[in-house]
Amino acid sequence: MPSGSPAARALVALELIERRPGITAADLAHRLGVTDRAARRYVATLREAGIPVEAARGRDGGYRLGRGLRLPPLHFGAPEALALVMAALDGHHDVADPESLVGAAIARILRALPASVAAQADSMRRSATSVPNRTAARPSPEITAALVGLCSESRLARLSYTTEAGRRLNVEVEPWFVVVRHGRWYLLSRLLPAHDVRAYRVDRVNAVTPLAGQFDPPRGIDPVALLESHLASGWAHGAVIVIEAPIDDVSRCLPTHLGRLEALEDGDPAGRVDE
Repeated sequence: MPSGSPAARALVALELIERRPGITAADLAHRLGVTDRAARRYVATLREAGIPVEAARGRDGGYRLGRGLRLPPLHFGAPEALALVMAALDGHHDVADPESLVGAAIARILRALPASVAAQADSMRRSATSVPNRTAARPSPEITAALVGLCSESRLARLSYTTEAGRRLNVEVEPWFVVVRHGRWYLLSRLLPAHDVRAYRVDRVNAVTPLAGQFDPPRGIDPVALLESHLASGWAHGAVIVIEAPIDDVSRCLPTHLGRLEALEDGDPAGRVDE
């Protein structure tokens, strides 16, 4: 049963009406732990505050939020807030820029959230590096938030991971960056104890366990460029392709994840692609 001041109960009533459109006065009273008359009084309080609460009679009647000049207060749980930030990151690389419309809107939402929820969402917004969305592969907001937090804290972690072939792995890593590339979320990390750079699909991470140790994060690294370089290697079959064109022209047309582009050693302006 909600406790606190009448104003606090009115806000709880607002959340109930928002989440359960059509809720009756009797059901609202039951969930608030008050009488039907008191529940109707809280609805009246919301209306006096300029929040458009509509009431309908009949079998399908009840309270619901209407359309009005004032936007009612927004209520987000942690998964909802994190999912909203992730959706913005999927499509807007400038979500962390407070001067952009999307960045300003996200910042306003974060300011309205409880500190514990806002901290997780803001950490993801600041730490994740985005490339515009092409295809959707949305991972769990909770797992993504845990990885972003570990990257921010430079803290070692153990991952439970499922490979593309369906094999389960348990790996210990230094989590460096979370990068969004064309709708796919990756964790750039260093695999321990081999110290090899690895990119893990976040939607294939089943569980994250923080470990006690910390590490020194790499400095001066472009996370997107590092991810592109990593995805350009490890092909099942290698090939060398010689392109008779200036390397600057080729670099503008060739996606970096397809291979490593190098100028020929003999000084010829042509480029070579190693795959």
